[in-house]
Amino acid sequence: MRVLVTGAAGFIGSQLAERLAASGDNVIGLDAMTDYYDVATKLANATSVAEAGVRFVEADLRHADLGPLVDGVEVVYHQAAQPGVRASWDERFADYATHNVLGTQRLLEASRHAGVRRFVYASSSSIYGNAQTYPTLEETVPAPFSPYGVTKLAAEHLCNAYAQNFGFPTVSLRYFTVYGPRQRPDMSIHRLVEAALGGQAFPRFGDGTQVREFTHVDDVITANRLAASAEVPPGSVFNVSGGSEISLQELIALVETTVGDPVAIEVRPAEPGDVRRNGGSTVRARQQLGWTPRVSLQDGVASQVEWHRSRPR
Repeated sequence: MRVLVTGAAGFIGSQLAERLAASGDNVIGLDAMTDYYDVATKLANATSVAEAGVRFVEADLRHADLGPLVDGVEVVYHQAAQPGVRASWDERFADYATHNVLGTQRLLEASRHAGVRRFVYASSSSIYGNAQTYPTLEETVPAPFSPYGVTKLAAEHLCNAYAQNFGFPTVSLRYFTVYGPRQRPDMSIHRLVEAALGGQAFPRFGDGTQVREFTHVDDVITANRLAASAEVPPGSVFNVSGGSEISLQELIALVETTVGDPVAIEVRPAEPGDVRRNGGSTVRARQQLGWTPRVSLQDGVASQVEWHRSRPR
């Protein structure tokens, strides 16, 4: 099967592309190689992807001629996005609006005309904001608490609009705090492990009681592959939530135990856009995709610590 993975030099996209290639798919991996974090990290991921047999293409969804890239493609896994809640304010919002909304619209349009069989969009739990009930159901009215969340919801609405108007077979997966090997350096577990291994302080925003539900990257990859083939209506939406709800203080303690060293804490004020809690119901994903999370937080953190230790220091 010929497939396209966007964001293929990123945390999730690179591993998804490699896993698809290993299963025999003909994979095109696309990435704009933006500098939100160290491009050297993306270059290393891109090298690994190419070595796995993926045809890697550096291109920007906002400007590139997408027709040739989606020609003959059966499944698009749209992982590319401008990430990060805290950086999405002020003048930086323009990058979020163009990458996450315009880029998605152009890819949807090209994919529709190319006859793509399934379009899997990586949405985010950030679309919920501070939800009123937990575990949050997909039927919950979205109320983003950050500009990032606004753009991810806008792109999800675009997927639904293409589904409703053209019957285009989109599926949106709402990721809840993905972690594991290759995690982005701005994310909490990455920074915590590096602090424990290197001795530098971990910046703790807020009082540490905020709660997140973490989902291991292996489970996210499985959800994507199931979403590509499941018999579900166009415009379907699913939570991809790992079943590992934990406070930041408890997470710090878990990383300290796993690494075997303490983490120095630098206390900082809570940041705009940071929700107090997230956590999603996976009943719909289990019933319609056959997906349930398999990796426990303890095992997943151990896998990420092992990856950090294997990196050159």
